[in-house]
Amino acid sequence: MAEMSDNNLAKTTVTQQAIASCCGAIITSLFVTPLDVIKTRLQAQSNPFYKGKCFVYSNGLMDHICVCDNGDSKAWYKKPGHFKGMLDAFVKITQKEGVKSLWSGLPPTLIMALPTTVIYFTCYDQLSEALKSRLGKDDEHIPILAGSLSRFGSVTVVSPLELIRTRMQYRKFSYKQLYLCVSSKVASDGWLSLWRGWSSTVLRDVPFSAMYWYNYEHFKKILCKELGTHETTFFIAFASGAASGSIASVITLPFDVVKTHSQTELWECETLKSAEGQYINLGSYEENCR
Repeated sequence: MAEMSDNNLAKTTVTQQAIASCCGAIITSLFVTPLDVIKTRLQAQSNPFYKGKCFVYSNGLMDHICVCDNGDSKAWYKKPGHFKGMLDAFVKITQKEGVKSLWSGLPPTLIMALPTTVIYFTCYDQLSEALKSRLGKDDEHIPILAGSLSRFGSVTVVSPLELIRTRMQYRKFSYKQLYLCVSSKVASDGWLSLWRGWSSTVLRDVPFSAMYWYNYEHFKKILCKELGTHETTFFIAFASGAASGSIASVITLPFDVVKTHSQTELWECETLKSAEGQYINLGSYEENCR
């Protein structure tokens, strides 16, 4: 997809780009999810998750806010275990709970993550081609513009769906109850209430994407020149992606901390008020959490 040469990319259709990004997303989640499951289990061991506590679950594609169930819940993140570290946790979870436990919680998050990834990467490819035809093939601003706009679009589209998914998780709503809840929320607070928490996500994801794609394309050109090839090999794509991802992650780390803190605080405030039997208004709990 993004790692293909310009000649090959021009021959791919939107459908092919969507399928490629979907396959890449699934492969990424299969590799990354076990690491996050182990991280979550280690966190739960050192600081037990009480009812209403929120934690961030990442499948390698996007972050999801998860709200803990009751203390007697059999949820995967509350299973007993005494781990000395990541390797010890990997071995014990595999031996006692089975290999499938390393991918606990993955299926529900893929419902949101796959569409987000498909929208993001397909839009990036399409925007890159459109901008190249206007600004020129070698314009260095293209990766920044295409990366920023595609991430902005995907976050904006999926943000209300992720909010609804989180509400369903912690309140155990039926679809009818969820529809009534969302309808009343929109009626009282307007459509913008469905994008609560959107700003903190955009502040982290858009700068990350701009830096990632700029550095990715830059490193790719350097490596191709050094190796004397016009084709982007797997090694070149992998090395460029790893280097650019590392740089973007380090630079945007403060934004990531702010995003995680604000979103977990937002949902913990809502679950606390829900436990007290009070009706939650998405438009006002930002005020209540101050």
